[in-house]
Amino acid sequence: MNAGTGQGLRSGEVARAAGVNAQTLRYYERRGLLPAPDRSPGGHRLYDHDAVTVLRVIRAAQRLGFTLEEVADLLEVGRHHHGRPAKTGLQAQARAKLAEVEARMADLTVIRSTLLAALDAGCDDLVSCASSDCCPLPFERLATGQPTQGSARMLPMVGSDSSRPARRAKGRA
Repeated sequence: MNAGTGQGLRSGEVARAAGVNAQTLRYYERRGLLPAPDRSPGGHRLYDHDAVTVLRVIRAAQRLGFTLEEVADLLEVGRHHHGRPAKTGLQAQARAKLAEVEARMADLTVIRSTLLAALDAGCDDLVSCASSDCCPLPFERLATGQPTQGSARMLPMVGSDSSRPARRAKGRA
């Protein structure tokens, strides 16, 4: 409630308190992450203090790597937890996200090792290096999809996110 008026917080107040802009606040409302607020007699949105907490939770979850869709699922489970099995809640989602993070870390470790080997070998030209027997870069294995040396995993393509499952558009099977 707004100090002195007994009403809810207006959009700008909520956005400032949560560290987001007003457009983000309205976007989250449209996506269903925030419940529709009450309206003042003049039509202004009036949020309760919980809206600030929810916005902070959304931002924190995003920093932990959760997508907005995953955050929406977590918020929905939290709102309607009534006897649902733990496999749909935060514990299960956090385990899955941790597995994704660990897979990405393993990929980055392979990338780091490969780049260090290229620096140590003094590689300056990709084409010349690729045709040299002493080239540390696994061009052939990368091109054919074979795992890189010292790793059961294939070196990921830069710019790809091989550790994430493909997303389906909403409403499509």
